[in-house]
Amino acid sequence: MTRDSILAALSTVNDPDIKRDLVSLNMIKDVEVGDKKVSFTVVLTTPACPLKEVIRKDCEAAVRKVVGNDFAILINITSSVTSLRDNAPLLPGVKNIIAIASGKGGVGKSTVTSNLAVALAMSGAKVGLIDADISGPSIPVMFNCERDQPEVKTVNGKNFILPLEQYGVKLISIGFLAPPDSAVVWRGPMASSALKQFITDTIWGDLDYLFIDLPPGTSDIHLTLVQTIPVTGAVIVTTPQKVALADATKGLSMFRQPQINVPVLGIVENMAYFTPDELPDNKYYIFGKDGGKNLSEKFDVPLLGQIPLVQSIRESGDSGLPAVMKEGITAKAFMDLAETLARQIAIRNANFAHTKKVEITV
Repeated sequence: MTRDSILAALSTVNDPDIKRDLVSLNMIKDVEVGDKKVSFTVVLTTPACPLKEVIRKDCEAAVRKVVGNDFAILINITSSVTSLRDNAPLLPGVKNIIAIASGKGGVGKSTVTSNLAVALAMSGAKVGLIDADISGPSIPVMFNCERDQPEVKTVNGKNFILPLEQYGVKLISIGFLAPPDSAVVWRGPMASSALKQFITDTIWGDLDYLFIDLPPGTSDIHLTLVQTIPVTGAVIVTTPQKVALADATKGLSMFRQPQINVPVLGIVENMAYFTPDELPDNKYYIFGKDGGKNLSEKFDVPLLGQIPLVQSIRESGDSGLPAVMKEGITAKAFMDLAETLARQIAIRNANFAHTKKVEITV
């Protein structure tokens, strides 16, 4: 019994999402064969992987066919988030940059972003969040830190912003740098300059996922983002009704333009149905039914999740304690959404080339 024979056995086990074997994906490490014992490590593509037990059982079954029943099989499960951003000049420690967009305001994009970030942080990932909605920042309220201000650190004579950290997520927002009750009335170039500073003049360190909470529509901010850094992928948030879907289509189409060419990781249908607390099994489709699902089928992109309209989500946003941190159907919906998104990012990194920084000027 040798290390090579164990690797040959494990090469018959496929990652359920990527559809390739674990050995060719470099997910098998530290194979050791001793006296009646085999041990190895499986490195998952995300700590939020919901299929870890399936992979463990498949690995044990494959090795058992080779070693028989006399050997003990010890499997260590760990994770390392995949990335295509090797040697990136900007944000070198950030593995994946995810844009969260919507064509229309009021669809709950910031709520979805906040809960996604916290859910992945709860799973063990290193997560950051940039609030790129310069004129209407809502992340400070949703994280209960609207009165806080980030510190500044001087490195080689240049000042850098240190992001705040709340609920395990690193945060930066214009809301931290301006009085809470004042309006930020800036023209497009000033807003774009602020976003660039959040990217280039902030010490983010090592992150598995950096979320960019974009403003509604398709504006200077969106173009500035894709011209400043290569984006791993985009997530489109919509509600089921027709007017939101029409605007979401425009947002999705923007990322798919040949000169931008950012992969769309999927669609989130927020406020998919209303469920009253006293009737948790009842669903009322007050904004229409399956609008996001139909949109995902039309454009052949995954439907990442359908989030219910529940009173506790609004209360959580107002109180600054994300709903995913509480018990209930909402928390489960956001945890499932985070796991699905993490899987889609791993699939994207395994099957597609790097996203390039956009060079066009408009």
